[in-house]
Amino acid sequence: MIVLGVILLVIGLVAGISILWTIGVILVVIGAILWIVGALGHGVGRRKHYW
Repeated sequence: MIVLGVILLVIGLVAGISILWTIGVILVVIGAILWIVGALGHGVGRRKHYW
């Protein structure tokens, strides 16, 4: 999710498409939150890790 967000950020920045940039930021933030919660050992969606 983080990688997809970064790809969308780059495409949105290069192409000047603000909606891709916004979606990319949202995906990076959500991916980082899920990564941190999973790394702390908390279950995410009834799983030990979210992937």
